[in-house]
Amino acid sequence: MTVTPGPAFPKPAATFYDEVGGHETFALLTQRFYDGVREDDLLAPMYPEADLEGAQWRLEAFLEQYWGGPTTYSAQRGHPRLRMRHAPFEVTPAARDRWLAHMRAALLSLDLPPLHEATLWDYLERAAHAMVNASGDPGPDGDDRPSPLAPPRGGSLL
Repeated sequence: MTVTPGPAFPKPAATFYDEVGGHETFALLTQRFYDGVREDDLLAPMYPEADLEGAQWRLEAFLEQYWGGPTTYSAQRGHPRLRMRHAPFEVTPAARDRWLAHMRAALLSLDLPPLHEATLWDYLERAAHAMVNASGDPGPDGDDRPSPLAPPRGGSLL
């Protein structure tokens, strides 16, 4: 009996990143998302114009890494620590809902297969809810949080 050897190394299983189209898909998602953010009166102030490209790159690189793509985000920025990175910003339920509205529009524009769309949306929705750190209702001193809506010096989200 002759045994035919298989390949030396098995082909790795495709990642979600690969299945949805890789870099091109995540680049388009984040571009369309930030097109909406630029015009949003509540969200735009959280993203300094001078760092909008940087914010877009960080979201794109983070999502690519999360879904099985290149690990560039962690190589350049370390652990994502999403809650910590969003702490300086007043992320209210209203801000979350606006973020989700722009992200939903961007996601739907990709015309992904339903299972991929639902998988990605489920994550984005859960992540957005986890970032809420302020009620949006003024407290006894007239402010909900001690930190202003403006981003910290030299930075923006992610």
